[in-house]
Amino acid sequence: MGISKQEREYLEGLCKKFRLDVIKVLYSKQTGHPGGSLSVCEILTTLYFHTANICSKQPQSEERDRIVLSKGHAAPMLYRVLAEKGFFPVETLSTLRDFESILQGHPSAKCTPGVEISSGPLGLGLSAAVGMALGLRLDDKASRVYAILGDGEINEGTIWEASMAASKFKLDNLTAILDYNGVQLDGSTDEIMPLGDINAKFTAFGFNCIECDGHDVSELCKAYEKAAAKKGMPSIILAKTVKGKGVSFMEGKAAWHGKPIGDEDFIKAVKELGGEA
Repeated sequence: MGISKQEREYLEGLCKKFRLDVIKVLYSKQTGHPGGSLSVCEILTTLYFHTANICSKQPQSEERDRIVLSKGHAAPMLYRVLAEKGFFPVETLSTLRDFESILQGHPSAKCTPGVEISSGPLGLGLSAAVGMALGLRLDDKASRVYAILGDGEINEGTIWEASMAASKFKLDNLTAILDYNGVQLDGSTDEIMPLGDINAKFTAFGFNCIECDGHDVSELCKAYEKAAAKKGMPSIILAKTVKGKGVSFMEGKAAWHGKPIGDEDFIKAVKELGGEA
């Protein structure tokens, strides 16, 4: 079915605002992960503001969908999205990584409203999502589970153990989304640990694989629909993205995985994102 022009423009407008705000917060705090936060922007935005059934006024509703940010270092973008969704005031973003702040460097289900599970140790989120999806089925709930993975993260063996379980239990209420930006902490994924044919690998593990442009909100929404329509097996969306998307000197650069933003770079980044420093 896809989305209307009005919906597309709304989602794109949110993404523009979220990118700018995240850069401003990371600059002010001189800490955090800009590259992966920028690459996952459209994925999180389309899930929370179009596809997933999540409401901040009923955060523990048994009927809610579950979103797991397995690549927990992209927490700054998750926090910006959760704030817009109403889980906490936008002003709280200024406390990122402060002592006793509800917004720690990686998502904490104990501290942060809207966070389904604490993440950070890479590879664990998909296992948790499998458990959630299986639990929802046992409870006869129609809710869906979405797990956002990093491509460097799928070097972890637990990803493939979880994939086998998802396939064994035919978890068609589970959709994984791969933030496929080709860059991880120390370099490109080809340099660190070549991923090969990801589609073929997940297909071999029993997943329904869907490929799309991870920065195109219309394509993402269509991909979620295709995943929900597939019965009898889990789905994974291979969302092709760019690390540091939107800021030219960050794009595709491993150095910006967790690098503090300097004064000159901040001014340039804000200008490229259409804001004012």
